[in-house]
Amino acid sequence: MSLLTQFEQKEDVLLVRLVGELDHHEAEKLKSEWQKHLNTGEVKHVVVNLGKLHFMDSSGLGVFLGRYKEVKHMKGEMVICAINPVVERLFELSGMFKIVQTDISEEAALNRLGVAS
Repeated sequence: MSLLTQFEQKEDVLLVRLVGELDHHEAEKLKSEWQKHLNTGEVKHVVVNLGKLHFMDSSGLGVFLGRYKEVKHMKGEMVICAINPVVERLFELSGMFKIVQTDISEEAALNRLGVAS
């Protein structure tokens, strides 16, 4: 299975929904597509929905860390939500949860950022 991505903007928040598997084959494509959305100048915060992401390797972590740094540079926040338990374990082991905020759902994450869903 490959990776399906959906990007949606709500006010100054970019919603990123990932479905499938994020491995080294998909990581560069995701990074490029994600960066196009960040470079519009209309995005400050990012909410990433990982509820349907069933696999991720370390190259996926690299994509997240890089986009996290970009968002922080823009004085924004990144919130990971609805994380699949398999992927959650990788985030825990990597220490990503020490820097990235998490929430139970997209709605909760948007509310955290002051955007009505």
